[in-house]
Amino acid sequence: QVKMAPTHVLRCCQRGLAWIPVIFIALVVCWSYYAYVVELCIFTIPSIAEKIIYMVFFHLSFVMFVWSYWKTIFTRPANPSKEFCLPKAEKEQYVKEERPESQQEILWRAAANLPLYTRTGAGAIRYCDRCQVIKPDRCHHCSACDMCVLKMDHHCPWVNNCVGFSNYKFFILFLCYSLVYCLFIAATVLQYFIKFWTNELPDTHAKFHVLFLFFVAAMFCISILSLFSYHLWLVGKNRSTIEAFRAPVFRTGSDKNGFSLGFGKNIAQVFGDERKFWLLPIFTRLV
Repeated sequence: QVKMAPTHVLRCCQRGLAWIPVIFIALVVCWSYYAYVVELCIFTIPSIAEKIIYMVFFHLSFVMFVWSYWKTIFTRPANPSKEFCLPKAEKEQYVKEERPESQQEILWRAAANLPLYTRTGAGAIRYCDRCQVIKPDRCHHCSACDMCVLKMDHHCPWVNNCVGFSNYKFFILFLCYSLVYCLFIAATVLQYFIKFWTNELPDTHAKFHVLFLFFVAAMFCISILSLFSYHLWLVGKNRSTIEAFRAPVFRTGSDKNGFSLGFGKNIAQVFGDERKFWLLPIFTRLV
């Protein structure tokens, strides 16, 4: 009990610290909302019509961005179903067995009726000793979440969550709408940024917010664009980030295109088969 207490405290501290990147993003977004709506639209832009048009489109992009970000953060990663857990007798036998060959025999028997197509690099059944489950195809153990995650892509510190089967669509939309949000801000702020920079507009408390808003939006645009483009490429190929770096191994050997169903079906695997829901952060994935 004495040993367990510090471990428990350390784990709680790690969980608390893991929220720092999310809090940072939330603070930046809150400031950007204030800077755009109050400092730019209310105090700087003279035209009423321009104010209204900017505010309407700004709030549309803001709502979609926050909605998709929220869903990416708070959607729990999907775990393997009970059928992939070893039965109690086999589990006890597996733990007692010291030879890897004998352990594999137990796993091969347990996996006989499971829909498994991938193997380890050595051709063995993929098994997680930590979670004590036979890993389904595309499933990997996340050390940060301490669980096996279906179709795991990566653990993202900016959402403090594992990106995988249950929230990959939300993550793609989060990248998409954050890019739209930043592009819209950068494009509409640019003319006022130039006016403040060239002293065409008088120095007011809005100047700092408008100048900084453009720099921050432009900086995020560049970083998000590269990440968003990469993940769109992955969706088109039906690969995860893990599979892009290490090709999955099938019964016939490794194949980086092993899960590809063709461009159209690859997109449907992530976004679902009803196009009207593709741009909404709601679960529409094909199972």
